Formats: sequence, structure tokens, C-alpha cells
Amino acid sequence: MSTNIILPQELDPFRRQILQTMRPFIELLPQPRRETLPWESKVGGFPYLPLGMDYPKAPDGAPLWLLAQLNLEEMPVLPPFPEKGLLQFFIYDDGFYGLNMEDPFDQSRFRVLYHAEVRKEEALLERDFHFLGEARFLPIEAGVSYPLEFRYGYELAPPTDYQFDQLLGEGFFEAFGEGQWEIRSRYSRAVLSSRHKIGGYAFFCQEDPRNPEDPMDLLFQLGSSGQFNCMWGDMGVANFFICREALQRADFSRVMYNWDCY
Repeated sequence: MSTNIILPQELDPFRRQILQTMRPFIELLPQPRRETLPWESKVGGFPYLPLGMDYPKAPDGAPLWLLAQLNLEEMPVLPPFPEKGLLQFFIYDDGFYGLNMEDPFDQSRFRVLYHAEVRKEEALLERDFHFLGEARFLPIEAGVSYPLEFRYGYELAPPTDYQFDQLLGEGFFEAFGEGQWEIRSRYSRAVLSSRHKIGGYAFFCQEDPRNPEDPMDLLFQLGSSGQFNCMWGDMGVANFFICREALQRADFSRVMYNWDCY
């Protein structure tokens, strides 16, 4: 297990302690836009949907839009994620992108769906999505597919993740006195966790919304990027979280959704 992260020299006495926070993740690498097969991993576009399956909708009857889908068989293995099946993330076309700010677990205007078995016969799948109409507020281009490639990596705990205090202790940087904010800033840049990814540590423009008494791991993260025309507010990022036990069961009924921006 290794990383090419270069830590500030002042942190050398704490290197072993810091390296113990290292976690694996899968980086998502969007490729140039193109037509994709229904079961391919991608950002945007139209979803994998078996014929006869209800399309996910909001309470007002409006269809949700595919944000991304991940074919787990195409990815490196990352326990406790399932090793097969297809995971989908849908959001609502409004100014909040389907987020209920009072209840980020409310999946009425976003949805996480998991297909344990993936049919690779187009005749068995829905191909007509004209009913979606036009989108006005989505953070991505409506109906445009950017296929994904994947890269396995490791990263260290960033100070913005609530787990940093649990792993390294509250007030970790206070030992550096007046230089604490400079060292914290340099450390934060060194361990920047703003990648598009599954697993690992989450990135926030503001603050971590999770409750330490209800531990939840990062399920999926998608940031703003000109590479595939994605913009969460003002250069923001979206995160989806799940408790580890539910992920081990491939139960995606309770997922926390959050996005924030600068």
C-alpha cells in the first residue's frame, strides 16, 4: 500500500499516525462524450432500464434524470461494494437538484437504484426516453453520456472529513501554535479528496453534514468539471453516503445525499 502524497515536513513526527488513516478508493475518469450501451458506466445520458420496470419519478410525477450509473463488474474490486450489478443515481430537475435540505435521506426527489443482475440484451431494455422532455436546472448536460474508466488508489484523511478528528484527534494542528493554519492548509492541499470517486474520504466546499453518531461512508462523489460540463452551483461537489452495514447487504434504501458549493 503506497501513495505519492508529499506531506509537509513539519508533520514528519506524525507520519506513521497519519499514514494509518490511508484508505482505498476508486477514481472515476470521465471520457469524451459518445453514445453508450445501456449497461455501461457513465455520467449522464439515459439509464439502464429493463422493460416493464417503473421509471423513477418525483412525487409530482416528474421523471428523475440519470446523474450517473456504475457497472460494478467494470470496476476494480473495492469491499464492501458489491462485485457485480449496476448502481444508478438519479436527481430531480430543480434548483436544488433534488436535495431536501431538511432531510437529506429523503429519496422522493433523488433515487439510488441497484440492479443485482444486468441484462445485456437491448431487446429486453427500454430505449425510448422521449417522455423526459427538456431539462432546465440539471448540473450536467441532459441526455449526454460521458463513459467512465476507473483507477484504484489510496488517500489520507482530509481535515474536512469528520473522521479526521476521530482518527487523529481533535485539535491535531494546535500543536503547531501560530503556524497551525498554514500547516493545516498545506496538508489539506496535499491530501485533496475532491476527485470523482467511490469510497475513500469525502470532499466538501463547506462542511461535513454527517452525524458522527450515525457513521456513514462515502458511496459516490461527483464534482464540478469543465471536462464533462458538470457544475454544482458555484464550482461545488455532490456526495452520497451510506452506512457500511447497508452497503455490505447491497441495501440502498437509506442513502444520504448532499451537495454544496463555494
